[in-house]
Amino acid sequence: MANSRRLQTLLDMEPKARREALARMSEEERKEFIWHWELWARTEQLAPQGDWRTWLIMAGRGFGKTRAGAEWVRAVAEAEPAARIALVAASLPEARAVMVEGESGLLAVCPPRRRPHYEPSLRRVTWPNGAQALLFSAGEPESLRGPQHSHAWCDEIAKWDNAGSRALSAWDNLLLGLRLGEHPRLVATTTPRAVPLLRRLLAGPGDELAVTHGRTEENLGNLPDRYLRDVRRSFGRSLLGRQELDGELIEDLPGALWTRAMLEDCRETARSEPVRVVVGVDPPASSGGDACGIVVVAQGGDGIARVLADASLLKPSPERWARKVAAASEAWQADRVVAEANQGGEMVRSVLNASGIVLPVKLVHASRAKTARAEPVAALYEAGRVRHAGVFPLLEDELCGLIAGGGYEGPGRSPDRADALVWALSELMLERRPEPRVRMA
Repeated sequence: MANSRRLQTLLDMEPKARREALARMSEEERKEFIWHWELWARTEQLAPQGDWRTWLIMAGRGFGKTRAGAEWVRAVAEAEPAARIALVAASLPEARAVMVEGESGLLAVCPPRRRPHYEPSLRRVTWPNGAQALLFSAGEPESLRGPQHSHAWCDEIAKWDNAGSRALSAWDNLLLGLRLGEHPRLVATTTPRAVPLLRRLLAGPGDELAVTHGRTEENLGNLPDRYLRDVRRSFGRSLLGRQELDGELIEDLPGALWTRAMLEDCRETARSEPVRVVVGVDPPASSGGDACGIVVVAQGGDGIARVLADASLLKPSPERWARKVAAASEAWQADRVVAEANQGGEMVRSVLNASGIVLPVKLVHASRAKTARAEPVAALYEAGRVRHAGVFPLLEDELCGLIAGGGYEGPGRSPDRADALVWALSELMLERRPEPRVRMA
């Protein structure tokens, strides 16, 4: 305890005086100094003052949210031997891999002499003084019905699966069991997404909620330089970049045909063997015009369509976008290319044929407004008949900018990528094909 008090005084010292104090420390004190979180944490990683019940850390990836949550749990456990803490993640494997065993998890942040004992089979973490934490999955809300806790740490709450309102049920069951001790508290760490749980939390009583916002750049000292450079190059100031890196909660536009939650719900990694593959193309009106939308979509044997790639190009020449279409067709073993021909007519087919493409090229003409064409495709998403095999930030930004019965309010002048997707999915999922009939002799 004396060591802790002495270390605390270092926080208020001038740099020179602090260095001199460090030189006078014993070996034992230096060992303790390494684990004194308040000396190393950024201000926004420390629990705020006030009588809050829930502390929400809503920040970009790499901000240090997990470390902040783990250090808060450690402080609670070391100060309160009677603490009973719930550790809740999207799944039990994630709770174990991130919250307990991860590089910023509980086992890593605790000093060796006070490191807790982890029993995976019991999903239990026990500190030397008797404080305990139990692991839970938000995907199993009923497991939180009954247990009582004094504190809780919920990780990546915007990632919790809400199918059948599971995420909301898990949260409610946790709160109902958060009734031990004189001042039950909860910390939630997450990258923001406009999902029902996060929206409800932010709309709750302001006097019970403390919110910390943060960006990935705030943790530059602990991130590789190349990491930030690469992700900024990939996502830039796209809406997904603002969400994942800047920690902004991106709200949906009123009347948008696609919502962020809809796109997140349709994301998957596994997919069935494709039966048909189509490349949708929305050519630019001229070489100095907009982007050329090039989107690859497949229909699986399960009847589900999957967006496989966004190969779109910004302001390409006709020869360049035609070569890109040919390359995408070959890479994904496409069966057909569907291209809008309003601007170029047969010239579109000629450019594609000149690129060496050997697939059938179907030219389609837009007779309705972009949003009218997109509405039946958006309905396929709502019905669960379309999946995204990955993350396509620029394409998804455009989809979320298409307004029902209105125009386009997304990035850029025109939703070229979204148009290409609409043409491809319309060909795969909405075109009626003649059924084989038996002709009587």
